Amino acid sequence: MSKFLYLISPEKITNHNKFLKKLELVFTSNIIKFFQLRIKNQKRERIILLGKKITKLTRKYKVNFIINDDPYVAKLLNADGCHLGQQDMSINFAKKILKKNSIIGITCHNSKILASKAFTNKASYVAFGAFYPTKTKKTKYKAKLRLLRWAKKNFKKPIVAIGGINHKNYEKILNAGANYIACSSSIWKSEMKNPLTAVNMFKK
Repeated sequence: MSKFLYLISPEKITNHNKFLKKLELVFTSNIIKFFQLRIKNQKRERIILLGKKITKLTRKYKVNFIINDDPYVAKLLNADGCHLGQQDMSINFAKKILKKNSIIGITCHNSKILASKAFTNKASYVAFGAFYPTKTKKTKYKAKLRLLRWAKKNFKKPIVAIGGINHKNYEKILNAGANYIACSSSIWKSEMKNPLTAVNMFKK
């Protein structure tokens, strides 16, 4: 089975040790290609402290470690790259901060223009969404499956789909042309309680 899951952390992680145990557990599923640390409203020092421990796990399980929004933290942690939203710094500026060959992903919402611009600027991947309603964040943009079909036809780089994707609808997304599906609440807030069980639902 190929690695097709792009796992995003919860926005709030209070107990680091408890979270790290859960994270290592889900990494044993062997379908996670990327892990993005996306913590909101916490001191950078605390994020770095957690990030150092995550780096060891991502190396052990051969998962690409991505930092949300902050190329400086990505560089400090020697992470594999960072993910930039449309309101974050430009990809060209991020490239000056990060080490050569770092992964840089760009949020492109539901826009062909933003995706084309991102790939012109040599983004490693683009992320489209939201495809379905999501509990993780308020969605201003709604993306349709035909956008994935268009992107697959026009670009040779990876396409990530995000927003409300779960074990019931993910195959439609992959079949439409996404290389990776991004998940957060469907894993961490699953009614199954055990995140590994939630991840393994994507294999069925």
